[in-house]
This record gives sequence, structure tokens and C-alpha cells, in this order.
Amino acid sequence: MRRPHGTPRVITALVAALALLMGCSAGGEKRVGTVRVARTIGQGEGALTLVAWPGYAENGTSDPRVDWVTPFEDRTKCKVSVKYAATAQEMLDLMSNPTRRYDGISAPPEVAGQLIAARQAAPINPDLVDGYKDLDRDLRGQLTKREKVYGVPFVWGANQLMYDPKVVQPAPTSWSAVFDPAAVKNYGGRVIMRDSPLTLADAALYLRSRDPSLDITDAYSLTRRQLDAAAQVLAQQRPQVKSYWLHPSDAINSFASGDAVIGEVWPYHVDVLSRAGRSVAGVTPTEGVTGWMDAWMLGARAEHPSCMYQWLNWITSPDVQQQVAEWDGVAPANPEACSRDRLKTEFCTTYHVGDRSYIGKVVFAHTPSRDCGGGRRDCTGYEDWTRAWNKALQ
Repeated sequence: MRRPHGTPRVITALVAALALLMGCSAGGEKRVGTVRVARTIGQGEGALTLVAWPGYAENGTSDPRVDWVTPFEDRTKCKVSVKYAATAQEMLDLMSNPTRRYDGISAPPEVAGQLIAARQAAPINPDLVDGYKDLDRDLRGQLTKREKVYGVPFVWGANQLMYDPKVVQPAPTSWSAVFDPAAVKNYGGRVIMRDSPLTLADAALYLRSRDPSLDITDAYSLTRRQLDAAAQVLAQQRPQVKSYWLHPSDAINSFASGDAVIGEVWPYHVDVLSRAGRSVAGVTPTEGVTGWMDAWMLGARAEHPSCMYQWLNWITSPDVQQQVAEWDGVAPANPEACSRDRLKTEFCTTYHVGDRSYIGKVVFAHTPSRDCGGGRRDCTGYEDWTRAWNKALQ
């Protein structure tokens, strides 16, 4: 899914790095086509090629006041080239193309898992990333597989309910407000939801409390029976949904125009509309919330791994994290972005930055896989989720 960008315009070592093809290892060893443990960051190769969401690598083009790429280039002499992607599938296709050699990607969870499984992402050495241990520990664990680290946390967010208090009374406290067939009819087709197969996990989270007989434990690891039940919830909900939003601005426009009075959003939406004086309120449902984390990953065919490591150091530093958070309307992975008056207290509270009690309860997304863990392989994969999603929305 695409991430918000341009917020100010709306409201004022035991892991590997690759030395691939004609590239150098991060330690500076020229070994063609081999995997080497990166113990040091070698001299930058002079270039860096990235795949990213719009707004994740700003160089002053969108707004001359918003630029964290140019200072990086000046400091490292790594010239940055970015291929912006519009969808998760486009990201996956770009990184999987054997003729392309992107150094890194700002991967959402549904892309990250597929890249790891397809060996299109290389493990990184977190000891070479300054302040890695400052990043939220729950986020760090999202991309650790078999004791190897495949990504560095960048930004994150949660999926919550937003509603218009003037219309929706009493205030909703449960996902049943949008998933229960009887309750959702009260809003006369003025409901919005995320346009993503991973929305099935929100229905699963609701069903975990609603129907204990389904025995749902992980909302992103569902058996066929559990997935079918979640898809049925969305199919029954479909007639009452005004729209499914892909770009965050679509959700904002729906509430601002009055076309929507309740729906699934991010803290970003509540923040923007509240500052604009709109009648909205956000709520964390009693069943809990799902969440997402975007992480920077090292490409399997990286041509400039040393520059990529320097980028990882740069993009997770507190000062850059502050800029990214303010521009994109997201929670920074580094809580230090809220220290020393970098981010305003109100921002950090709204986005739950460093809130251990909150983050620990978020069910973070991961790519659905047939491997359920614990030796079980009776779960459904992402392709199954995509089919179920498309069928539910017919």
C-alpha cells in the first residue's frame, strides 16, 4: 500500500552482505558472485539505487525545505537514484527483475516477506548500523529470520477506527462497528476501508474475539477455514462500504466531504483532519489493532552495498527520522526522534512513538505464508489472501 507523503502541504554480525556480480562487498573485497560477511563498511562506490514509496527519499524537489537526500550525498559522495513505486506489486516486480540491480528498498511487510522467501533480499549486519539498538525492539524483531536480520526498521503505523462523533453515536469501541452486519448498516454506505488483501487480518482480529471456535491466534497466519471466515465478513460488509482507499489522501477526502462517517484509517488521518478542524475522533478497538512497518532492505543484486550501509546509518538517525516523520505523517522507528525537542510532544503522543504499552499490543503485519510456524504448514499464502480479497469485493 502507498504511504502518505507531503504532510506539510496538507497542514502547514553474523549476517551477510553480498558482493554480487561486478560489485564490491561492504568490506571492500572484490569477490564476484559470492556472499561475504560484512565486518566493516568499505569506501562508498559513488552511487546508490533505491526502490521506495513516494516521500521516502526527498531531495527538495517536492518542497525545497524537505531534503534529506542531498546532505547524504554531500557527506558520503554516494549519488542517489530512486525508482518510486505506486503499488506493493510494482515494488516486488522491480526487485525480482534479474536485469535490475537495485541496492535497497523501503519494503512494506507484504513485500518484505516475499523478497526474503525468493532470496531477492540479502541479510544485513546490524552491528554496522549506528544506533540499531536504539530502534524500537518490537520493530527490530519483525525482520529477523533464523537469527539473520533482513531489514532495518524505518517507519511504522497502526490501523484504527476513525469516526464522526456528530453522526456516529454512541462512540464505537469495537471492530464490530464496521464488521458486524447489523451494526454496519447503521452508517448507510458511508464506510471506508483499506484497499489491501491484508485487511483480511483486521477481520480475523475481530473474529478472534467474536468466534473463539475458529481458534485464531495470529491474524496473519490463517488456515483455509479461518481465511474463508474472514473473507465472509468482508463480503457481508461490502454493500455498506463507500470506497476502499489506496492513497491516504483518498480517505481524507472521503471524511472531509462527508461521504464517510466511519472507517479504518491510520493515526495520520486523525491527525490531519483534527488539525483542519474536522469532526473526527480515533479509537483503538477493544479487540486490538493491526499494524505495519516499512523497513529498508539490502537487494540481493546490490551493486553498491557500502553506499547502502551508509544510507541505513543516515536514514535511521534521529534527525533524519524527525524529517521523515513530519513529512510523511508516520511514526519513526527511532524513538530518539522525539528527544531534544526534535518532534513536538503532540506528534509523538498521537503516533504512539516510544509507547511500549501500545506498541507491544499491536499485531504487526507479516507476509501470509503456508508455514504457520511450529512445524505446521496448513496456513494460507499471500496468493490465497489475494484471491480471497478479490472474491470478497466482487
